[in-house]
Amino acid sequence: MKASQAIMAFSQSEKVKTSLICASQSLEFLAGMPFPEKEGAQKVIRMNIEMMRQEIQLARNLTGDELWDEIEKCISRAVVMIDSGVAPEAVVHLTQALSQVTSIGHRSMTILKEKGLL
Repeated sequence: MKASQAIMAFSQSEKVKTSLICASQSLEFLAGMPFPEKEGAQKVIRMNIEMMRQEIQLARNLTGDELWDEIEKCISRAVVMIDSGVAPEAVVHLTQALSQVTSIGHRSMTILKEKGLL
């Protein structure tokens, strides 16, 4: 991986990690909400997940790392759970995505350290 790709991978991984953690916490919070509020909250969470998907696609295009495709699959499974009315169950898939994003961030940080850029 080139230094420029490692920088972009690290940057994107940090953005996506933050979004995944926020989405997971929001879904956990959603479980205790009354129905009318839950419906609106789900729409907001879904919108945030879609923005995160755009960051994932950007990361894939910038870095060429195919692991972003696997992350996208985890996010897709989470969206299916949300759309099926079992939003809190989606946290499992977001956690899997978080693990993979963390791996990308760690790998890119290692490359940057080796090149003396971090």
